[in-house]
Amino acid sequence: MLQPIAIDTNSFPELRQEHCVYVDKTAYFHRLITRPGARRFFLARPRRFGKSMMISTLQAIFEGRRELFEGLDISRTDWKWEKYPVLYFNLGFAASSTFEGFRDGFPYLVRSAIEEVGGKYDDIAPPASNFGMAIDSLHATNHGKGVVILIDEYDDPVAQLLSKPDEAEAVRGYLADFYRQMKDRAGKIRFLMITGVSKFTKMSVFSALSNLVDLSFEDEYATMLGYTEAELDSFFGEHLRIHAQKMGLSDDAYRDELKRWFNGYRFGREVEDTVYNPVSIGVNLSEQKRFFQPCWSSTGKAAMLMNFLKRQEFLGIDMDKVQNVRECDFDVSDIRALRTVPMLFQTGYLTIKDFDPITNTYTLAVPDVEVRQDLASVTTSVMANRDSFWVSSIGINLLKCNWNEFFSGLKSLYAAMPYGPTERSVQEYSFERVLLTLLWSQAIECRTEDRQANGQADIVAEHPSGIFIFELKVDESAETALEQVRRKGYDLPYRAKGQPIWLVGLSFDRQTRLLIEAKSEKAF
Repeated sequence: MLQPIAIDTNSFPELRQEHCVYVDKTAYFHRLITRPGARRFFLARPRRFGKSMMISTLQAIFEGRRELFEGLDISRTDWKWEKYPVLYFNLGFAASSTFEGFRDGFPYLVRSAIEEVGGKYDDIAPPASNFGMAIDSLHATNHGKGVVILIDEYDDPVAQLLSKPDEAEAVRGYLADFYRQMKDRAGKIRFLMITGVSKFTKMSVFSALSNLVDLSFEDEYATMLGYTEAELDSFFGEHLRIHAQKMGLSDDAYRDELKRWFNGYRFGREVEDTVYNPVSIGVNLSEQKRFFQPCWSSTGKAAMLMNFLKRQEFLGIDMDKVQNVRECDFDVSDIRALRTVPMLFQTGYLTIKDFDPITNTYTLAVPDVEVRQDLASVTTSVMANRDSFWVSSIGINLLKCNWNEFFSGLKSLYAAMPYGPTERSVQEYSFERVLLTLLWSQAIECRTEDRQANGQADIVAEHPSGIFIFELKVDESAETALEQVRRKGYDLPYRAKGQPIWLVGLSFDRQTRLLIEAKSEKAF
């Protein structure tokens, strides 16, 4: 019988008690909690990447729940399994669409955390003061044993309000006193871990705790969250074999597709290992459908990015090669002057592809097919000010070869776009990016400037339903575009695949930036 995969809990005790698959990361955690000279850590990772499970596991370790760790790596170490007082805060539960909502809910979150470990909450004192008094009393009543503090989703209350900078600043200021309680009590804190999606460098936690060790880019912890290829083999081997059979793929073909869909995240400078998104693997292997389903996006949009998108335009960025990014560029510092690349990186839509130690700069790119599909869908719907269902319907009409409906939708899409460069040399590229983004939103594999013996096709899109070769022209007819594809035989290299091949010519007007004519014909 297959070991069950838990997809609806972030609770380590629950997962272990239900005998579900647990990818053993406790060797990393043991290394952290015994690290010489460091007890206060910060880790940024994209949403749904195992941060809350890590926090829950650390909580169980410091609560001395040795029985939950039988057979895991930490059980084979010299860890003493002492019980420490643990204050756990998930600030995501205090996030609100208004500052008032956050301010009203935050005291209940602090009260719950304090009372959970046997502390008392003073209704007269503000939440920050209660936090400080709790550290003092727990340290005193536990014979001087240091207090463990675990803060998950520290940035969520601010991220929820990025579209309202004044209220976001108010939340940040409100939290200043809370974090300041830890500054003068460093000797009473045994271990501190703070996690979030982004690093708001001006958040009071970083000024109050200037000695926080940022693990976000440390090679030693690059694969602490997410699943490596070796971990997939070790913990999900039978699940993978059964899923490959259900999808009708060989083991090798299945693993290639699995990697293309879900593996691409890299978090180390020198360590080039990439990891799979845990939630995507969990859902796909537990549900065992006959296709790969995007799960990371369906588990909730990143509020930080969605709020940011309302006031940004970034289709001009080449998401496959964002070069010369410095490490300081990753930090989100000024709420009122947010920048595109840091926001895309922090929310997981971009990841590290390369690091140059000479210039100390990074190259970033979209991690995998799943993320590309979600980013393209979000981008197109937000920029066109239409819902994602409308955008998706355009792509579906292409895959069904409903040409009249596809061309009609495509014309409407270009008409709705409120941007586009005016320089003659980059005009066609602008039109190409819009079409690429639409295709990516449907998880269609695309190649641009596809070089062949007789030239290069603008876009070649491949899907199980067929191959679509696009040629784009500015101030020239759609028939001229098709004639070029025919004359140069752009379709010939793909005929051996045995799939239907369609040639598509698109004609744009330079002045209005509209798609004014479109034609298609079946080549094979």
